[in-house]
This record gives sequence, C-alpha cells and structure tokens, in this order.
Amino acid sequence: MLGLLRALRIWRAVLTLLLLLWWDGQPWTYRGGFTAERRACRQQGRARWLTDELLSLGSAFIKLGQLLSARPDILPAGWVAELAALQDSVPAVSFDQVQTVLERELGQRCAEVIDLDPEPLGAASLAQVHRASLRSGRQVVLKVQRPGLDRLFRLDLEVMQQVAAVLQRNPSWGRGRDWPAMARECRRVLLRELDFRVEAQYAARFRQQFLDDERIKIPGVVWELSTRRVLCLDYLPGMKVNDREALIDAGIDPAAVAEVGAASYLKQLVRFGFFHADPHPGNLAVANDGALIYYDFGMMGLLSDGLRRRLGAMVRAAAARDSAALVEEMQAAGVISGGIDVGPVRRLVRLMLQEALTPPFTANVIDKLSGDLYDLVYGQPFRLPVELIFVMRALSTFEGVGRSLDPAFSLVAIAKPYLLPLMTSSGSGSNDLFNELGRQVGALSSRAAAFPRRLDESLERLEQGDLQLQVRLGESDRQFRRMALVQQSIGQSVLLGCLALATAIVGASARPLWSIVPAVAALPVGLGWFRMQVKIRRDQRLEQLPGSNL
Repeated sequence: MLGLLRALRIWRAVLTLLLLLWWDGQPWTYRGGFTAERRACRQQGRARWLTDELLSLGSAFIKLGQLLSARPDILPAGWVAELAALQDSVPAVSFDQVQTVLERELGQRCAEVIDLDPEPLGAASLAQVHRASLRSGRQVVLKVQRPGLDRLFRLDLEVMQQVAAVLQRNPSWGRGRDWPAMARECRRVLLRELDFRVEAQYAARFRQQFLDDERIKIPGVVWELSTRRVLCLDYLPGMKVNDREALIDAGIDPAAVAEVGAASYLKQLVRFGFFHADPHPGNLAVANDGALIYYDFGMMGLLSDGLRRRLGAMVRAAAARDSAALVEEMQAAGVISGGIDVGPVRRLVRLMLQEALTPPFTANVIDKLSGDLYDLVYGQPFRLPVELIFVMRALSTFEGVGRSLDPAFSLVAIAKPYLLPLMTSSGSGSNDLFNELGRQVGALSSRAAAFPRRLDESLERLEQGDLQLQVRLGESDRQFRRMALVQQSIGQSVLLGCLALATAIVGASARPLWSIVPAVAALPVGLGWFRMQVKIRRDQRLEQLPGSNL
C-alpha cells in the first residue's frame, strides 16, 4: 500500500509539471500578450516549483535534480541554474536510529567508537554526520546512512523508469532524446552513491593526489570502521571557505586561499583527470594554517585519456578562434550529433568565442562562458559529456568563491600555466606538439595531392549533368510559407463568414432549427482558423527573435 501511495505521489508531480509546461506553451495564457520576457519570468517560477517539489519528494529526487542540472542539452539554462543550487539539507533522524545503524553495520567494532556526539554536524538526504572519538584517541566523523533508504530508493527509481518510458513514447518529448537510457544512468549513479565503500575509495584516491601538497588537506579513511552504510573519516575542522571576515580575523589572506583553491582544481583536471564534482562552499573549508580542506566525496568526476586529449584539441582551437576546427573536434568527440548541417552550429560557436573569449576578460568570464555554453546546447544537436558540465560548474563555483575572497581574482590568469600542457597535446611532452604539426602538414599535403583529381571528377560530373547545385534562400522560404498560411487563413475566414451568414438567415426563416447544421459545420472551421492565427503569430515572434537571421 505504501508503494502504491508513493507511486501516485510521484505521478501526480510528473503530470502537474507536464500540464504546467503545456499551459506555458499556449500564447493565449499570457495576460497582456505573449513576450519572451513574460515567458522567461514564468519559466523561472516553474523551475523554482520543480526544485521545491524534488525536495519534498525526498532523497532520490534530490539527487535526480542534481543530475539533471548536469544536462543543459535537455533543460533550459534557467532550469539548470536553479537545479544546480539544489542543496539536500533535510531534518536529522533521531540519535537512537543512528546508533541502531552503527550497531548493525559495525557489530563488535562499534565498541571502538566513544564520545559519539548526539548532535549531527550536518544532515543531508542520504546521511548525516556525527563527530566521535576512537579508543586510540583519533578524532573522527561518522557518516551514517538514513535507515530504510535502500528500499525507498529502489521504489522511486522503478517509478522513474516508468515515467521515462511514457515520455519516450510521446513523439514530441522523445524526439532526439533517450529518456529510458537517462533513467538507467540515473539508477546506476544513485545506487552507487548509496554504497559508502565507493565513496571511501574515492576519498582515498583523492587524498593520494595531494599527499605532497601541504596547502591541501583531505581526511583519511578509517577502513576498519567503514561499511556499505557507514563511512568513518578523520575529523578536520575548519572555517567556511567563503567566510572572508573569519579568515582575516585568523590572520589568513583570503586572496591566497582563492588562488590555492583554483590551482588545486586545475591540477585535478589537467594532471590527474580525477576531480571533485561538487565543490560548493559547504564542501570546502580552510584550516588554521591556511590550507584548503575538501569534504564529501560522493560525487567525483573522471576525465578519460581520450576526453582529455579531445579537450586539449578543443582548447587549442578555441585559443586560435578557429570555430571550424572546434566544431570538427566536437564532432569527433561525439559532442555534436552526426549527420547534421554544421553551418548554423559553427556560426553559434563563432559568436560564443567572440563574446566570451575577447579580451579584456571580465571577472566572471567562466560563469559567462558556461552560461553561453548552456544556451548553445539547449535545443541544438549537442550531447555534452556529464563530466564536462561538472567541470564548467565547478570552475564557475571556484570563480564565485574567488571573487568573494578577492575582488581582483582572475581564474584565467591562474589557469594559464595549467592550460599550457593541454595546448601541447595534454602535457605529454614537447614532441607531441611537433607530432601534431606533422600530422596537420601530412593532412594538408594529402588534400593538396588529391585536389586535381577531385577537381577533374567535379568537372566531369558537371559536364554529364550529374552535379547539382542546391541553393536555399531562408528569407524566401519564410515569405512563401507566410503567404501560404495567409491564403489559407483568408479562405477559412471567408468560409467561416459564409457559414455564420447561413446560420443567421436560416435562423430567421420559418424553420429556425435547421440553423444548427451550418452552426455545427462552422465549429471545426473556426477551430482551424484559430490554430492558423496562432501559427502565424508564432512565426512572426520567431522572426523577431535576435539571431533568427543566422
């Protein structure tokens, strides 16, 4: 019975969202007429509603919202920004339940834990954290999973799979998207996050990367007290990374903290390819000696060697303002769908490069670049890797934290020495640069050698009449379409007027009941006329949008 009620609650939220989206898509629902500003304002409210609804649905849907915030190819930028700020802070469970979980998971090893603080340091959707001491004197924190979470997660994920199947069957919502595949990916990621042993491995690997860096601190894992539902880490207290006043009072330079944080993240990306995917200020702290502390290793990102090489090629193309080469690399990496006309995409990429990468750089250049990227991919044939979105979001977060600590903070200036390895084929050595140049020279020579043959083939096809030149005039196409719609609208208007006149004449005759016949016939004609007017106005609005002439 509980499962049925839970499923009904989820479906009610889904159907309400679909109804709201349909309502927002109707121009006649906007008081004072439809405008892009009114639609954007209403969409912002819908994004906030969705965020609140996900919070009320609980743990699995909070995590689902965080995963959706990494998909700007299926959600507008405003929705992505709203969901990216989703924080899973929820009321704590009772201390008796925490002790029950510890005793069941640790068994006799639970005796090693003493002075367990009943008040949690923090409570989230999956677990809550308590400070404790071990008999050896080691100060630790225990991350304890909420009881009964596994069963609830599996129930919610099963309903998500059903919702995805329904969305995929709809020709409008399913076009260009694979909702069942997204649901399966969410299931894999969320069930993995329920296993704290995976997070323990992530924490140990992340700590290994910075063992030689005294400016970075990562808590060690107490393996003998860590299980599937309990994670034991060293206790590393610190001040909040964005508390500028507290840092100054402690004699710590906020600008130095900002630089250490940005440099550590760039090192994760370029040197290791294994990075913290959720570095919001709640997961960062500053020790008394000025070192940066990382917390919470449930969401980590991994850049494969292939993706890192592709990123290096993209960085080189972006630095050279070569939009054609950048689009080519994006196609090779699978970021852009195959078999499409890349002309409009190339123009959009060129505009993005000109606006975001033109000196002098603003203080929030990364935030602007990620915003442009989100706007670029939505509604376009892009499929950005989730890791790349996490990278952009994390860099934007560090940029915001850096500006709060130091108004003169510039992530671009700090990034230069870390981007140089990417500029030379991901830092594998100077020989790779010459290899790349040799490859490009070889490709150019091959094209030059093949040019006479291709020219001869083209001339031969032209002589035989096999070569056709197709010219598409976008403005002419729009004008012809508008003329056809207007002609249809005029014809329907005339027919509607004739039927209305017939209704009035028959109604005034000796047999007024027969007036029902033309009146009923006028209903579908009137409905078709109304749809035609909506279509004409929609085309007019699209032509007035900026960039519609691209």
